[in-house]
Amino acid sequence: MNSFLKSAVAVTALVVAGTAGVAQEVTLRVHHFMGQKAPLHSKFLVPFAENVAKASDGRIKIEIFDSMSRGGAPSGLFDRAVDGADEMVLTLPGYTAGRFGHTEVFELPFIMSDSVATSKAYWDLIESDLQKGELQDVKVLAGWVHGPGLIHSKKPINKLEDVKGMELRGPTRLVTDFLGEIGASPVGMPLPKIPENLSKGVISGATLPWEVTPSIKLAEFVKNHTEFAGSQALYTSAFILAMNWDAYNEMPADLQKILDDQTGKALSQFAGEVMVGADAFGKSVAKDNNIITLPQEEVDRWVAASQPVYDRWIERASEKGFDGTAAIAQAKELIDANR
Repeated sequence: MNSFLKSAVAVTALVVAGTAGVAQEVTLRVHHFMGQKAPLHSKFLVPFAENVAKASDGRIKIEIFDSMSRGGAPSGLFDRAVDGADEMVLTLPGYTAGRFGHTEVFELPFIMSDSVATSKAYWDLIESDLQKGELQDVKVLAGWVHGPGLIHSKKPINKLEDVKGMELRGPTRLVTDFLGEIGASPVGMPLPKIPENLSKGVISGATLPWEVTPSIKLAEFVKNHTEFAGSQALYTSAFILAMNWDAYNEMPADLQKILDDQTGKALSQFAGEVMVGADAFGKSVAKDNNIITLPQEEVDRWVAASQPVYDRWIERASEKGFDGTAAIAQAKELIDANR
């Protein structure tokens, strides 16, 4: 390990009073792109750091750096964990579109309706395939998805045809692909730019989970919110908490075990639960607006319209060397098994 990473991990020998043994303390920095008020900072990372410190009797200290305060861009977080610029990162593999094709399976339209079950399923896929596959350059500590993505718009959307010609912000390539497929004009832009572009008329709506809407006061800019029966998600996004391999391997075996015990499927489930709570709060903020729930018969039309998106994703999967049809079936089976 290079000298920079050695100093960053800050492994210190402490003489244990009354014994000839040596205990080691480890400081790990986790870097992410959100603000301190974001649920994944305040309700996920902060409790995680506290739990790890408690379980290790203070020997593992996790310092949290929000809002890209250690430099770089959100799209570079994964590689910062790979090269050791950060010991840990919280990021979305989808920030580098096309690089993590297998992970995208959980982001396909309408594949998700339960963020907790899907988060647990995502962890199962990480263990069985992704950790030794496209995510092998980092040690994945947790993987989860946010709650159901829906449409927030200036005009009501009651049926598939209502989106035609609308300029809608899409957060991922699969969402923008689908929006274009159904006749909307997808527009890509960072989350903080949504209010300004709504007020200027550049866009007439956005696809987002409820969780992030309070942070940009979205309910003040649009008055219509279109959900789908059965909490079916127009889309979701996959997150990971990832660690640099050298930082992990330099830890004493007993501290590795403590960290392993505090991460994995249980932490992934906890993150999914945080998303559920954040969605409930976000929706409560918009309670006086027009919240539309499309009936199942109408949702079925949207699902059918998404098939070309699936077909194109399966074709790209083949180009990347894996069976997309099998991956979709596996993802659905894993979600059902974790309900």
